Amino acid sequence: MKKQCYFSQNNIQHIDYKDTEILKKFLNPHGRIISRKKTGVSAKSQRQLSMAVKHARFIGLLPFVAR
Repeated sequence: MKKQCYFSQNNIQHIDYKDTEILKKFLNPHGRIISRKKTGVSAKSQRQLSMAVKHARFIGLLPFVAR
């Protein structure tokens, strides 16, 4: 059974880089972005998610590396 996309399920059209609580759900404990296969996110949402995480990292809202 295929996982449902989190963003389409919760009716989120735009993934905001300032919403770090949602972004943290898609990062592993080391701070890396989790793949679509594991999360079940659609391709379009995964691209938006990765860009949002990268913006948040650059601004300093999310860490580049975590322990």
